[in-house]
Amino acid sequence: MKKLISLLLTVCLLLGIVNIAAADVPADWEPFAERVKITVPVYDRSKEGYPAVDDNYWTKWIQTNFGDKYNIDVQYVAIPRGDVMTKYSLLIAAGDTPTILMEYDYPKVAQWANDGAMTEINLDEFKAVAPTFYQAMVDHNQLGYTDINGKTYFVLTERPYYDTTFTYATFVRMDWLRKVGYDHVPANYEEYKDALNKMIEAGLTTNPLSTGIPTAAYIANFGYRDFPVSEEGEKEWAMHSSLGTPSFAWYPTQRMLKRMNDEYHMGWYSSEFDLEKNSGGAATDQTQTDFINGKTYQYGGYIANNMPWLTAFYENNPDAELALASPYGGVEEGVNTGAIRADNPFGMIVGFSSLATPDQLKAAWMLMEWMIQEENLFTLENGVEGKTYVMGEDGLPQMQDYKGEEMLNHNNNIDMTCLVHASKKVGTIEQTITQMSPVGLPQDFTQALIDNYYELRKLADSGKAYSDPVFAVAIESESEYSAALLSLWQEDFAKLVKCDPAEFDALFAQLSQEYLDAGYQEIIDERLAAYEAGNTTKLPDTVKAK
Repeated sequence: MKKLISLLLTVCLLLGIVNIAAADVPADWEPFAERVKITVPVYDRSKEGYPAVDDNYWTKWIQTNFGDKYNIDVQYVAIPRGDVMTKYSLLIAAGDTPTILMEYDYPKVAQWANDGAMTEINLDEFKAVAPTFYQAMVDHNQLGYTDINGKTYFVLTERPYYDTTFTYATFVRMDWLRKVGYDHVPANYEEYKDALNKMIEAGLTTNPLSTGIPTAAYIANFGYRDFPVSEEGEKEWAMHSSLGTPSFAWYPTQRMLKRMNDEYHMGWYSSEFDLEKNSGGAATDQTQTDFINGKTYQYGGYIANNMPWLTAFYENNPDAELALASPYGGVEEGVNTGAIRADNPFGMIVGFSSLATPDQLKAAWMLMEWMIQEENLFTLENGVEGKTYVMGEDGLPQMQDYKGEEMLNHNNNIDMTCLVHASKKVGTIEQTITQMSPVGLPQDFTQALIDNYYELRKLADSGKAYSDPVFAVAIESESEYSAALLSLWQEDFAKLVKCDPAEFDALFAQLSQEYLDAGYQEIIDERLAAYEAGNTTKLPDTVKAK
């Protein structure tokens, strides 16, 4: 099929047809009698050198090949990736709620539904308009996630290989490791600690790690939780494990911060780290800048063909050698079990504006059905043959480092195609990784990324990759207190990392109680009540203690 698509696209280019042909959808679709306008959110990651996310070659291509055909005006709305909730709140308050509302995090969409910004939908009606999309939800066992408070609000997109987090990788200075006597990446925390301290002693770095005040609510404490999870531990998981509210005042966070406190006092972090923000890979992230400038040992990010920060790193450090960090590098008996957070078994959770007319709802569903068609999705994720990609001998696209008019936006237009799935998928997992591996670098990381996937696969198969609970009811106290609690977490993070080690336990106890009193106790009580009432998902058997 893809070879045929490639041939057709090549013919179009040879004939000088710039506007690539798109696939058709159900034959009974008719253009709307009157023009229908829909607004579609798209993340704005403020990436230098990329076109505007809401007005570019591919937004125009969608308008020409889908919108104009069915008399629909498709307008994209830029949503800052680092401040999603603020932008949505402003749009909702102004009566400009996008026709489509979507997010990866369940607490966020639950809040919109609970606040009345989303409309209740009928899945039979959705299925009639978008049969391919609906069947994909059936195939991926996602229908159980469509309801909240007994009403249907959501449709779900696919997340390929969701329990391995294979699209994210941490890169480390292999050249530094060799200089301190290592011929391999540290395979546990004892080796990791030894290597970093030797790097400081050797003068390779002043502070080998870079951090800053966290900007996100998620606390990466999965590895610091007991494993396997006891019956009581499952209740705690339901109470605390969340992307929407920092899980402070919980023992895994205490373990994590105590380790960071120890690392700080070994000199691993700058004494001024609390003046920076750790924005999780955004262009303004100081942790990224430190790595690019050759000051630190490691930095992680999502894998894509074009990774400007990796390109910049090699430009600044032409003799450097990088490797991928081991998934087991943090394992320490009694402290870190090596468990990781699996992604949700779905990609975007998609809902629809309570202000949308029936025609706007139908038009939005039509866009989703149109985009999930194989030919359309292939074009949106690969672009123009001979420019953005070339076809390999295996019949699969090989992405090119292309900067012309038809260039794809971040990670092969994923912030548009996330309306269908969370990451690009082509053939086998090896083929998928091969076509998404970064290009134009002095090193080829394809095999390392494939190996990393299989190591993550081992963790998942052992039960050590699991996600947060999903609630079938809204947690109202979370909407009320989460913003204030994030501010408290940011303050407490710096205090606990920098404090005198002898004062750590007492300070953690004090700040935890203040955090509970500021609203967290109400949140965890409400979450526990939902769990005990059967209104949450449960942990898989592979995670639970026998």
